[in-house]
Amino acid sequence: MKELTLSTDSLWILLSAILVILMQAGFAFLEAGSLRSKNAGHITGKQIITLAIASLVFWAVGYGIAFGDGNSFIGLSDFFLSGVPSGYDSIFFLFQMAFAAVSLAIAWGGFAERAKLSVYFIFGTVFIAIIYPVVGHWVWGGGWLSTLGMQDFAGSTVVHLQGATAALIGTLLLGPRIGKFTGKKPNTLPAHSIPFVYLGTFILWIGWFGFNAGSTVSVGNGQFFGYVALTTNLAAASGALGALAAAKALSKKADIGAMCNGVLAALVAITASCAFVEPWAAVVIGAFAGAFTYWTSIALEKKGLDDPIYAFSVHGISGVIGTLSTGLFAAPELVKTAGVGRPGLFYGGGLTQLGVQALGVVAAFAFVAVASLIVLSIIKATVGLRVSAEAEKAGLDISEHGTYGYGEKE
Repeated sequence: MKELTLSTDSLWILLSAILVILMQAGFAFLEAGSLRSKNAGHITGKQIITLAIASLVFWAVGYGIAFGDGNSFIGLSDFFLSGVPSGYDSIFFLFQMAFAAVSLAIAWGGFAERAKLSVYFIFGTVFIAIIYPVVGHWVWGGGWLSTLGMQDFAGSTVVHLQGATAALIGTLLLGPRIGKFTGKKPNTLPAHSIPFVYLGTFILWIGWFGFNAGSTVSVGNGQFFGYVALTTNLAAASGALGALAAAKALSKKADIGAMCNGVLAALVAITASCAFVEPWAAVVIGAFAGAFTYWTSIALEKKGLDDPIYAFSVHGISGVIGTLSTGLFAAPELVKTAGVGRPGLFYGGGLTQLGVQALGVVAAFAFVAVASLIVLSIIKATVGLRVSAEAEKAGLDISEHGTYGYGEKE
């Protein structure tokens, strides 16, 4: 019976890992569709680079820092998976590597349409080797935030806030794209394919079931991973409608792109809390994240931030919302089932869990921001971050890769 349970759990984790890896295709279509056609080939190719870097670097270094034996700050064993047996542990590695790849894909959103290809290799290697796994160790690898009982079931902070923070630092150091602002007034650089945006969103929505429900890493309690899938889907649905309502109220338009971002914002927010909150709370969290993300994307752009796919709003702000939400909505019975932390404020748990969640958010943001700033500043001072103005105007497809994404110049 024990062997059958292990085999079933291993199969579930492998299938979930495949779904999370599939999310790279979702990011490719979402980003390419959201941006201009002259950069479409570069953006989609970048996702292959992301998965390749994450696979090799997380195997060599990142997994050991995140999940190896060490201290409360960092893991110090299992590099190159030495000492990690085959079977279940290898599958668990694949699952966690897919998460790291998603975080790196999020980071690249802030670099879009103007970063040098070499930056992806250099910063991507450092991010996967050191930055991402350190916070991962704090929360999931037995580190100090884990000891405090931080609730981040599938990574609102570990995956999404980390990637979004790196995206924010990259956005600030790179500066806005050519033509994005006239003085302080933002100009629209329109998406070249809304159907691609929809397709990318839909792929990500499907992949998220592996992301969240797969984080049970077990099918021993079928009701539990099914419940996580339920709250995930409810949040995504309410996020779509919440963002659409916000767009209609603020811009008087039923913005399809905003609706898609609302889905993603809600999914990001429910990622931390999917195992801890009741269905009604999942709907509230999703709707709020979808609507609030639409507002923050506009507000930050008006402040001069050119975040091409709104990575910081969708993954950063919503990551914070999701992480804090368990401090409010975590239900006692679900906390008992998940086995992490305490009930939320609205269930009589007081401010303790909310304080732990807030501490985790601040610590993760500060660490990733400082580490990213140091690494990217060194890159900027040496090989440079940004392509030339001529290359940017021509598009990264032709300037970096020598060919157009659609085979011909439009």
